[in-house]
Formats: sequence, structure tokens, C-alpha cells
Amino acid sequence: MSEPLDDERILKELGYTQQLHRRMGAFGNFSASLSVISIMSGTLLLFGYGLNSGGPAVVMWGWLAVGPLVLCLAAALAEITSRYPTSGGLYYMARRLGGERWSWYTGWLNLLGLLGGIAAQDYGIATFTAAWANLQFGYAPTPGSLLVVYAVILALHAVLNLLGTRLMNILTSLSAWWHLAGAVVIIGALTLVPSHHQPAGFVFSEFTNNTGWSSPVYVILLGMLLPCFALAGYDTSAHLSEETSGASVAAARGIIRSVAVSWIAGGILLAALLFAVQDYAGTLGSETGVPVAQIFLDSLGVAAAKALLLVIIVAQFLCGYTAAASRMIYAFARDGALPGSARWQKVSRRTAVPANAVRLAVGVAFVLALPSLYSAEAFSAVTAISVVGFTPAYAIPVLLRLRHRERFTPGPWHLGRWSRPIGWVAVLWAAAVTALFLLPQSSPVTAGSFNYTPVALLVALAMAALWWRFGRRSYGVPRFSTANAHDQIEEAENIV
Repeated sequence: MSEPLDDERILKELGYTQQLHRRMGAFGNFSASLSVISIMSGTLLLFGYGLNSGGPAVVMWGWLAVGPLVLCLAAALAEITSRYPTSGGLYYMARRLGGERWSWYTGWLNLLGLLGGIAAQDYGIATFTAAWANLQFGYAPTPGSLLVVYAVILALHAVLNLLGTRLMNILTSLSAWWHLAGAVVIIGALTLVPSHHQPAGFVFSEFTNNTGWSSPVYVILLGMLLPCFALAGYDTSAHLSEETSGASVAAARGIIRSVAVSWIAGGILLAALLFAVQDYAGTLGSETGVPVAQIFLDSLGVAAAKALLLVIIVAQFLCGYTAAASRMIYAFARDGALPGSARWQKVSRRTAVPANAVRLAVGVAFVLALPSLYSAEAFSAVTAISVVGFTPAYAIPVLLRLRHRERFTPGPWHLGRWSRPIGWVAVLWAAAVTALFLLPQSSPVTAGSFNYTPVALLVALAMAALWWRFGRRSYGVPRFSTANAHDQIEEAENIV
């Protein structure tokens, strides 16, 4: 592989000047995406949803089937990231490959996914914290009290994010090690301690349908929300490009490696949980409100259950950083794409952090969780919002890269002759997933069970269309330099 070109020069050739501090290395960039994907977060937060929407068989086979498809999308996106390593990430790529309108809507979809991801992760932390409090103090959570806990967690994440990139680098690295070590401890405990384990037939063939729908095929498809949500968020590596050294290679590798590691580790963790189930009906109807907590309680005892829940809560908290969303807001505002862009693009002189963008991210995330006060399906709906925002935003640059081959020169990390077949698999997969999670998740469809993902998507697209009409004159992604020395990397031989 050729030596990495100077990061600031590459950024300047892409049209921007360096404002954020490059204090993150390759491992820190990888750790950031690994933490946002978080097998302790997405995998465990939707574990109960998976048990009700297909049961153990769908949880395991769905995870095994979806992983390679997500890897295809991640690899296709990593290839484009290597060429365009900016904080704008997906919308910048879409601008270069398809034009301003494509870029505009890609950015709004990506922003919806990032904000939905913050809401889903932090609300999930609140539910696990409530489950620990139930075991420790007999606390019975209500929708209102959960929302208060959620607000506190959001505020803590905002404060940590405002303290600067150096702390973020430390916490994301700590998060990666904590996730891996925590997974080893949990898997080891569930494998060695329980006197009884379920047979393989239960783990790989037990089907459960508590959705209210009669079609097994539809229920199986609904169960795909677990792996689709759990293996999302890897674009964090792209959004942190302007804070990463050697970003043209490090960010691309951060994307693909974070997905691969999460898929393998997450599959082992899910299998360990399912083999350790002692009472399936009791797990689904747990008084803690968290099936994972009930598995710990039944198979390991109260003390161990409390300890392992704390391990999970810490892991989830470390992964709940608002960095990717705030950097996306900052970059989008820097190019004039948001109402009040001048406010959201401001960077703190002391910490080099877009502070107003951080505050906006947590504020919108709080609003997204408000339906939890009256809807039992609110959490799965928020996760679906995240998937429906992320997935098409990931796929649009890939589609444009396939349609306009002449506009794209590969960066130092590329797929070579596999680029097109992997890209088409990724695009078709993304289209299917996006359509799937706009559909109702439970039956009968009532005000309490309504999947409001289509509403959130329509609101975001309507805002984007409205602002395109009245504010697009302020939108301007910088022109790519024609005298770009970075073009030299098209001869690189680093085919992955």
C-alpha cells in the first residue's frame, strides 16, 4: 500500500479547511464504529423483540443471514469513504457522484438515522438501568420515569461529548475493550455456570409468534429488525474522518472491521443467551421488563445478574456517544443545508467541538422518544426509524457510484473487480430492508401499536423538500479540486 497522503491536504483538495483536531488514530476510529454498533446495545436491546417476532430460530438464523449482506453494504461504503474522507460522509459522497439534490436527501436521511440511533440506544440504556434497579430495589418503572432516566442519560452524553476529541478518543478505545472483555465474561458465565442448557434444536428451530400476524413469513421478516438495527452505525468512521490520522485508509478499515467483529462476537453472544434460557415463558414475561436480565437471574442468580447488567449498562453508556450525529449536523450546516446553519456549524475554540450541533442532536433525540409515554411499541418503532434512515442513506452513494462509474476514482482502500457485484447486492438489500420496516410490526394496528416510522420518514422528507425549495441557495458543497494530487492513488494496489 502506498504511504498515506497528508490528511489536511486531502481535505483541502476536497474543498474544506481543517477545523477539527486530528487526535484519533486507526484504532480509535475503528473503536468508534464498534462502539456505536455495540453488540451490548443493539443486540441486547432488541433481544426481547426477536424472541416475540420469530423466537430463537429467527434470532439465530436471521443474524447469520443478515451479517454477510450488511458486510457487502459496509464494504461498498468503505470503498467510497476512502476516496472522500470528510465529516459529511454520505451526503458529500452523493454530491460528488450524483449532484446536489441526491446529496441533499441523502444528508437528511442519514441525519434521521443518526438521531434515531441516539434515541434507540439511550432509551435502551434507560430500560436496562430500570431492570437493574428492579433487581436491586424492587423498582417498577413507568413510561414517565423511564423518560426521565432517558433524559438524564442524554444529558450526560452531551456533556461528555462537549469535553473534546481527546476524551472521545479515550472513551471509544475503552468502549471497544470493555465490549470485547464484557462479551467474553458474559459468554463464559452463561456457558460454564448454569446446570442446564437448552438443546441445539431449541436454539436453531424454536419458532414463536407473538406479533398477532398469522403469516410465518411476515413474522420472520419482522424479526430481521434485530440484526439490521444491531449492525448499523458503522458510518461513524466516515463522520470522524476529519479527526482521524491517515483517514483515507483508517476510516475505510474502521467501517469494514467494526461490522465483521460485531457480527462474529454478536452471534456468539446471542447463542450463549439462547442456550442459557431456563424458562422461556418466564423470560418473555419478565418482571424486570428485560428478557436478558431474566436469563441472567434464572441461570446465574441474583448477584451475578446484577453484576452482568452493570457490565452491559456501562458498555451501552460508552457506546451512546453523540459524536457521529453532531459531526454530521456540523458538516451539513457548514454547507448550508440546515435551517439556522450558521448556528449549528459553530465550533468551540477551546475544545474544537461543534457544541451547538451536540445540543441539537440530543434535543431531537429526546423528542423522538416522546411517543414512549403512550405507545408500547415506541422503542421498536424508534429502532425502525434508525434503520429506515441509515439504510437508504448508505445505499444511495453506492448506487450512484455504480451508475456513474466515470465519476469515481478509487481511493487507497478499494474492492477491485468485486466492487460492482458487491455494490449491487448491497443496493438491492438496502431497498428491501427500507420497504420492510415501514410496515406494521404488530396486529391489530391500534394507536398504541402503530408503527410511526413512516410518519417520521415523511416528516423528515417533507422538511427536506420544504427547505430545498426555500433554502437551497445557501447549500453549497465545495467543488472537488481538479488539480488533486490525491488522484495518484487510483494506481494503488491495495485491493481488499
